[in-house]
Amino acid sequence: MTKEHAENRIAALTAALHEHNHRYYVLNQPSISDFEFDQLLRELDSLEKQWPEFSQENSPTKRVGGDITDKFEKVRHAYPMLSLSNTYSREEITDWEERIHKALDEQEQENLEYVMELKYDGLAVSLIYENGKLVRGLTRGDGETGEDITANIKTIRSIPLVLRGNYPTSFEIRGEVFMPREEFDRLNRERIENGEEPYANPRNTAAGTLKQQDSAEVSKRRLDCYLYFVLGENLPYTNHFESIRHAADWGFKTPSLERQFISRSTSIEGIMQFIDYWDKERKHLEFDIDGIVIKVNSFEEQQQLGLTAKSPRWAIAYKFKAESVCTRLNKITYQVGRTGAITPVANLDPVLLAGTTVKRASLHNADQIERLDIREGDMVFVEKGGEIIPKVTAVNMEFRDPFSKPHFYITRCPECNTQLIRNDGEALHYCPNEAACPPQIKGRLEHFVSRKAMNIEGLGSETISGLFELGLIKNIADVYDLPERELEGIKFNLRDEWGEISGERSLQRKSVQNLLNGIQKSKENSPERLLFALGIRFVGETISKKLIKEFHSIDKIAAADFETLLNTEEIGEKIASSIRSWFDEPANKLLLERLRNAGCKFEAEESALPSSNILTGKTVVVSGVFEHFTRDSIKLDIEKHGGKISGSISGKTSFVLAGADMGPEKRKKAESLGVQIITEQAYLEMTRGE
Repeated sequence: MTKEHAENRIAALTAALHEHNHRYYVLNQPSISDFEFDQLLRELDSLEKQWPEFSQENSPTKRVGGDITDKFEKVRHAYPMLSLSNTYSREEITDWEERIHKALDEQEQENLEYVMELKYDGLAVSLIYENGKLVRGLTRGDGETGEDITANIKTIRSIPLVLRGNYPTSFEIRGEVFMPREEFDRLNRERIENGEEPYANPRNTAAGTLKQQDSAEVSKRRLDCYLYFVLGENLPYTNHFESIRHAADWGFKTPSLERQFISRSTSIEGIMQFIDYWDKERKHLEFDIDGIVIKVNSFEEQQQLGLTAKSPRWAIAYKFKAESVCTRLNKITYQVGRTGAITPVANLDPVLLAGTTVKRASLHNADQIERLDIREGDMVFVEKGGEIIPKVTAVNMEFRDPFSKPHFYITRCPECNTQLIRNDGEALHYCPNEAACPPQIKGRLEHFVSRKAMNIEGLGSETISGLFELGLIKNIADVYDLPERELEGIKFNLRDEWGEISGERSLQRKSVQNLLNGIQKSKENSPERLLFALGIRFVGETISKKLIKEFHSIDKIAAADFETLLNTEEIGEKIASSIRSWFDEPANKLLLERLRNAGCKFEAEESALPSSNILTGKTVVVSGVFEHFTRDSIKLDIEKHGGKISGSISGKTSFVLAGADMGPEKRKKAESLGVQIITEQAYLEMTRGE
C-alpha cells in the first residue's frame, strides 16, 4: 500500500466509522452488523499503527481508552455549572410558574413557553468543541471548577468525537452521563459470581466509573449520555428547545421528541400532564430518572429572570416521590454534629430501599417524633429523601404494640451530658458545650481539613479521632502544631491511609512526612477557603466567596459590624448574626491569631481583587476577537473592575464590548434595544485611561 493510499483509506475508514457509530448509538438505526463494524475498526487500527502520522486526533480507535493518570487536572468552567432548585411539591411548581409570570411584562407573558425534560439520574458533564472536534470534557466539580476527564469521556460511544452538519465554530454542551440498567445488572451479576459485593445503584456506579484513572477500564463499562444544554457565543437560535433540535443535527444524543423525553407547553396544565405521564412511565425506561426539569424556553427571558447565587430562577426540578418500605424501628439514638446540632436516628431492621440496604434513618427533630408519635418497636415507613438520605415518614399503626410507650426526647447531650438548648424559631436542639464536646470538636476538625475547605490529605476521620484521643489536636489551629517526632513514635488503630507494619497499624515516617507536607501546602489556600473551613454556622462556600469578594480579607469581615454585614449581597440577619457571634468569641479570636501565625492566608491576592470599581453595577456582553485579550482574560478583566458578565443581550445590558468579527445577530439585537456597543480601545480608555 502506498503512502497516499494509506492516508486516503484511513480518512475514509475514520469518516465511515464515525457515521456508523452515530447511527448505532445515537439514532439506534445500525446500517451494518457488529461483526462488520469490528472488522472496519480493526483495519483502521492496523493502518494507524503502520502509518501513525495519518491517525486523526479523534479517531474511532481512541474510544478504547488506554490513558492512565494519577490525577485529574482542575479546569475553571467558562460558564458556572449551577444546580437547579428542587421541589417535591406540585404547589411549589405552581408558585414558581406564577413568579415567572409576575417577573415578565404583558407581552412576554402572552408568548411565555416552557420546556419540560427528564431529570436523568447520572453525573453532570460539560463538553467543549472547537471546529467540530471534542477538545475537553469536564465534571461539574464545585460549579466553578471541574476536573478534566476527557480521556474517559471519549470512551462513551454516544458522545461524538467529531460533529456533522452546520455546527458553531466554538461552543459548550452539557448533559448527564449515566449507566443503563441493563449494563448495571450485567456488572452486578459478574461481581456476585466473583464473590464481590454488588454495586449499590447505577448513578454512583456511573460516577465512580468516570473518575477511574485508567480510561481502558472505563471503556469496558457501557456508559451512555444525553446532552441537553448548549452554551456559547453567536449561537444560531433564540430558545432552548430550538438549541436541542440543532444539537441533534450536529450528531449529539439529545432528549427524544418522539419518545416524549422533551416537550413544550404554554400552561401549568401542560407541565402537570408531563409530570403525571413520566411519574407512571419512568419504570419502563432503560435508565433511571428521578424527576422532571422545567425551564423557560426563551433565552432572552432566561436572561431577564436571572440567577440566584446557586441556581437559575428560570428553571426548577420536580423530584418524584421516593420509594417507601416498611420495617421495624428497634431503637432511637442521637448524633451530635460539628455545630452541636442533635439529630435523632432510627436504628432499623435492615431493609432494601432504592438499591441499597438501609439500617439507619433520620428522625429529623423532636417535633417530627412527636407529630408522628414514633416509638421504639414500631413498624415504620422509610423513604430516601432526594433518593439519598433515608428518613422515617410514618408509623404503620396496624402493627403498633398496645403496650408501647411514647418516646421522650433527651434533655442532655449524649456525649458530654451538657443540658441541651433550643433557640426560638429553630427545630433542632443543640449542645452548647462547643469547647469540650468531643463530637463537635472532631466534627469541626473534619470539616476544616475536608476537600472543599483546607484539603489536607491524610487526615481522615479515623486519624483525627486517634489524634484527638491522644490529646495532640483539640482545635483547628492545633493541626499546624502537630509534633513530627511524637507522630513517628505513635501506634494506634488507623485505616490504611497511614500504612501497616508487622500486622500492627503504625504511623510511618514517610506517611507522617506526607501529612506534614499536606498541612504545609494548605497554607497556600485562598482566604475564602479558610473562611469556609472555620465552620461558622450558615457560612458555606458561596457565602464565603461573597464575603471575601466584598471585604477582601478575613480581618475586615471580623471587624465589620452587624449593619455592614447586613448590607452585603445575600447576607441576611441570621447569617450576619452568626458571623458576629463567631468573631466576637474570645476563643475564636485566639484561633485566628494562631492560624495567622501558622501562615494561613487572610488577605485576598491582588490578582483576585477588583482593579477598580469603575464597572460596578454594569452588565457587559462580550463578542468577537480581541487584540490585547483572549476571550477569557477580557471577561476576567471586566470582573476585576467590578463588572458582571452576561452571555446574551437584553434591556438590562449596560454595553456590548465588541471585538473583530462580532456576531451579526448580537449587533442587530443590541441596536434594536439601543444598547451601547464599544470597541476594545474604548474599553481600555474607560478602565485604564489609555
